[in-house]
Amino acid sequence: MTPVTLFWFRRDLRLTDNRGLFFALQSPWPVLPIFIFDRHILDALQNRDDPRVGFIHAEIHAMRERLRAVGSDIYLHHGTPHDVFTHLLEEYEVKAVFTNEDYEPYARERDQKVEDLLAAKNVPFHTFKDHVIFSWEEILKKDGTPYTVFSPYARKWLERMETDADAVKEYPCEAHYQHFLQCTPFPELSLEDMGFRPSGLTIPSRIVPQKIIQEYDKTRNFPGVHGTSLLGIHFRFGTISIREKARKAKALNATYLNELIWRDFYSMILGHFPHVATRAFRPTYDAIPWRDAPDDVARWCEGKTGYPIVDAGMRELLATGYMHNRVRMITASFFTKHLLLDWRIGEAWFAEKLLDFDLSSNNGGWQWAMGGGTDAAPYFRIFNPISQQEKFDAQFTYVKRWVPEYGTSKYSKPMVEHKFARERCLEVYKKALNQTE
Repeated sequence: MTPVTLFWFRRDLRLTDNRGLFFALQSPWPVLPIFIFDRHILDALQNRDDPRVGFIHAEIHAMRERLRAVGSDIYLHHGTPHDVFTHLLEEYEVKAVFTNEDYEPYARERDQKVEDLLAAKNVPFHTFKDHVIFSWEEILKKDGTPYTVFSPYARKWLERMETDADAVKEYPCEAHYQHFLQCTPFPELSLEDMGFRPSGLTIPSRIVPQKIIQEYDKTRNFPGVHGTSLLGIHFRFGTISIREKARKAKALNATYLNELIWRDFYSMILGHFPHVATRAFRPTYDAIPWRDAPDDVARWCEGKTGYPIVDAGMRELLATGYMHNRVRMITASFFTKHLLLDWRIGEAWFAEKLLDFDLSSNNGGWQWAMGGGTDAAPYFRIFNPISQQEKFDAQFTYVKRWVPEYGTSKYSKPMVEHKFARERCLEVYKKALNQTE
């Protein structure tokens, strides 16, 4: 059998500035890259044309083309990681496995099972931080406990970035491509082979005009203008290096860098408090009696609430797989506080539809919106969708783009009156929270 080092691609789909790959290429044995289309994840997807699967498939194809140009390839598999590694251990003399870390609950469980399988064969499993600047265990209080408020965490993060030379270091993998395993091309694995089909949605470019980042603090809150980078999907699947973007953000715009800190913060929260994946960060908020109103959920999902900025956001999501960040807060607040619907239902809808869905960030945003998350505003601060419209889309530029019938008799009447919804929310929250104190 051929002795190899395996490099397992996951949410790091690039051949440059890839930390785990860089160290794998330093190993004594030729590196065989692999990717597993994980059935545990794919079988749970609602849509057979999920654009994220197509995006991953296309990115891997592009990587394979680059590797084939230097005589190597990526070995693709469709199955469960445990079964795939069982097969690989039979097919190759696996000397070591390298990969980059993932801190989501399923990923940690998956990696532990693979590590145990490898350990039984005396094969070391090496993992590296790559999709965040600082892992969930690196930025802690002086007493070793995790931060649960963003501002002091961000200060510590910035201090650490200034003193930690490795934080945004570049890893020049391309200088070591000769260490990839030389092999004939592996069999193709099409979307159709896995039961999927192309979606037709356009994926935002990973090339962002520098002006967008330079003016980010001035434009990011206005959905009617192109003022954000749209790089979420590339951060999610690692098709760009977070370290590269942090280096550029540090030089160009502190507000944009702050958004990258939020990414690390929510990843840290999920790492230390995995219960947030299914329950409120603040346990008292689990006592809120959410309404059972599937028709209201449907109207929200379809963008037919009668509140223009909410409807524009929901329709943008359906049409593009993206929603402006400011509008994500508005629509989530409307769902949980105006409609008193369970935040987990709205979170799941975003998880299904967002191209850039990331469990920690999506969860953190929804918990913030419903009031029971970290750094949450007091529950009695309730976004007024009318004043949000006036402040951030005063000319209705964004609304007219996505809700063409706005201003005509065909447009929906508001499904709930703002004053009534606000008072109902305050009453329900206050009663539930007081009972748990």
